[in-house]
Amino acid sequence: MRIGCLYIPLALLLLLGAGYVFLMTWDIPPPSSVVEPVISDDRFPR
Repeated sequence: MRIGCLYIPLALLLLLGAGYVFLMTWDIPPPSSVVEPVISDDRFPR
């Protein structure tokens, strides 16, 4: 019973550490879609 109390927090700490390392080393590509906003002519006074 007492050994299980040691393994569970150790496993959680190891899982959190692995997730941290994964997020720090993951090369996320930047968004590549082109954004073209449409502005109506009503916004510009003549």
